[in-house]
Amino acid sequence: MDPEIRGRGTPDNPANRFERMAIEPDPEAEAQDLEWMGADPIPPSRAPKTRFLRDSSRTVLSRNSSPDVGFGASVNPYRGCEHGCVYCYARPTHEYLGFSAGLDFETRILVKEDAPELLRRELCSPRWRPQVVAMSGVTDCYQPVERRLRLTRRCLEVLAEARNPVIIITKNRGITRDKDVLAELASQGCVRVCISLTTLDPELTAAMEPRTSRPHARLEAIRELTAAGVPVAVLTSPLIPGLTDHEVPSLLAAAAEAGATAAGYTVVRLPHGVKDLFSQWLERRFPLQKAKVLGGIEDLRGGRLNDPAFGSRMRGQGPHAAQIRDLFLLSCKKLGLNTGWPELNTSAFRRPAQDPGQMSWW
Repeated sequence: MDPEIRGRGTPDNPANRFERMAIEPDPEAEAQDLEWMGADPIPPSRAPKTRFLRDSSRTVLSRNSSPDVGFGASVNPYRGCEHGCVYCYARPTHEYLGFSAGLDFETRILVKEDAPELLRRELCSPRWRPQVVAMSGVTDCYQPVERRLRLTRRCLEVLAEARNPVIIITKNRGITRDKDVLAELASQGCVRVCISLTTLDPELTAAMEPRTSRPHARLEAIRELTAAGVPVAVLTSPLIPGLTDHEVPSLLAAAAEAGATAAGYTVVRLPHGVKDLFSQWLERRFPLQKAKVLGGIEDLRGGRLNDPAFGSRMRGQGPHAAQIRDLFLLSCKKLGLNTGWPELNTSAFRRPAQDPGQMSWW
């Protein structure tokens, strides 16, 4: 396998933990086969193309029972994420689909083409009661293909019609395209945008989150949305000890200057195969820092690289976790980012029309 693939978070494609069989490419044997046949050699691909596959799910709202997140329902128009963040905790979800948590997660994207229609059907149901919906609870709803497919925008238009509150979490400046719909939701107190800002170093971003917006573009998105009247919070998530945690004050200061009015954070989570993918990435990219980074994560996770327990999985535990928390809270206090997260409004909800050309009142 190539030690590095430009524009991808990892070149590795480990076996699916649920499958007994795995495909292991053997370029040397393939080259010998071609030579034996007298065929021209095929150069190895260093930039595998993304394939988009139809997701025929019959529902679009996922239910959440975790006490660690502030929403009970979420919409994920895409499964898999071309952003390619090497540390992404969502990578193992691709294994439920028969893929790898590695390169497959970045290059095999399932698309819910009917997401807006399915969402409308859910909100039209008399069983639906207005509540906060997150976009997205797993992968980024503004990953690159959203520019063409516009599924996230169409879902937001349904939520705006219904005046149903929504939280959006993204690393992508592309969200500014939809500031008109977001402003409409904001006028009813029905939206909060959370921009994830992990580092101010564009080179680290390119290595760690290869197809995301660069830091200056994310800050510009905060400015543009704020100017449109859309409330924006910054998430310094995930913080990685020994790699990005020292940036907390500067990240929060830059976000506050851009117009963010609240802030939150999590520390890196490395479930299942993500532990190995992240360790291998450190070995390739930051070999001299690898031991320090992994040791710092273990300090947060009770001597392990991952702790799935509710209550500690988002923030970690122990003295190092307390230092990160105190630095974050002190920085927020200095910058006025500690005023809390306002409750989103559910009282303005109106049931949308089954026919988008009509309006139905609840």
